Amino acid sequence: MIIVKVTYTVKASFARQNQQNIDAALQEVRALNNPDIRYSALIGEDGKTFTHLAIFKNATAQQLLLNLPVFKSFQQQRDDSGLETAPQIEVMQLASSSYDIFN
Repeated sequence: MIIVKVTYTVKASFARQNQQNIDAALQEVRALNNPDIRYSALIGEDGKTFTHLAIFKNATAQQLLLNLPVFKSFQQQRDDSGLETAPQIEVMQLASSSYDIFN
């Protein structure tokens, strides 16, 4: 299992577009219907700090997401927007869960 948390802050003027880009990327991920990918994006109280939590069953699933053109486009637009805070990437390990992430 691979768990990655990414947190960054966009300019307030780009927050809405970033949300739309995330929605587009995750619609495509959902359409894949791949049970080996679990992905959520959250917005902080300031409305411009985003945290993404990705859980992959394996490296193949992770690469599938990272190579999606719509996901690459989201990342490129985010990075080109003039971020207030660069993405902080943290690889994590599962300590415990109230449910089975992958059946």
